[in-house]
Amino acid sequence: MNRVEHIMGLPISVDLRDGDPSLVDEAFEWLREADARFSPFKSDSEVSRLGRGELSPDELTPDLVEVLDLCAWYEEATGGAFKLCLPGRGLDPCAVVKGWAVERAGEVLLGGGARNFCLNAGGDVFAAGEPTPGKPWRVGVRHPEDADKLCVVLAVRDGSVATSAFYERGEHIIDGRTGEPARGLLSLTVYAPDLTTADATATAAFAMGLEGVEWAAAQENCEVFAVTSDRRVMQTAGLPVEVC
Repeated sequence: MNRVEHIMGLPISVDLRDGDPSLVDEAFEWLREADARFSPFKSDSEVSRLGRGELSPDELTPDLVEVLDLCAWYEEATGGAFKLCLPGRGLDPCAVVKGWAVERAGEVLLGGGARNFCLNAGGDVFAAGEPTPGKPWRVGVRHPEDADKLCVVLAVRDGSVATSAFYERGEHIIDGRTGEPARGLLSLTVYAPDLTTADATATAAFAMGLEGVEWAAAQENCEVFAVTSDRRVMQTAGLPVEVC
């Protein structure tokens, strides 16, 4: 089964190679629920209500507590380059929520017995098993300056890939230390066992600029591919690059 829905402001697709097709309904239902609960752009979401001071800490759901704890960890680990609250934006956990929510959707599929599928949320990928026996999922990383080209293709089995860049949404990633758009990188991709880690690490590292490449590579179980502003390519040795 192949299916695409527009949720969280981006296309999210599922390529399911086994298991009950009704699991896809459950996965998308969860993603819609996560968007309703955690979007800072929906006035009645839990995040928006917390940002307006309408919820006390002891009224928060365990899911939101988990998300906020992750945001706090990345803020401290990056010396403030990653920030949960930026001037003019208020409370905005989106940098963690997307990967975290899509990973949960993958867990819905796994929990229902699916073993071979690929979830793609605007280029951030959760891949389980193989599309066909003996072959990995092929995940292309877009060239940051030429939409018709790829920088690299990764061979992924039971892993996740996330990329941060400015080419889709403009200069939306802010260095919390300066309040200005991040500088030093054109794109940064992280390969990790789970999408929560891959997505949040990619965003946090991109916000740090050039120093973020080494920082991301030092995170547990993370492999990195980056293109700097002066067009240099940097990658770690364990990146699962497809060999042609």
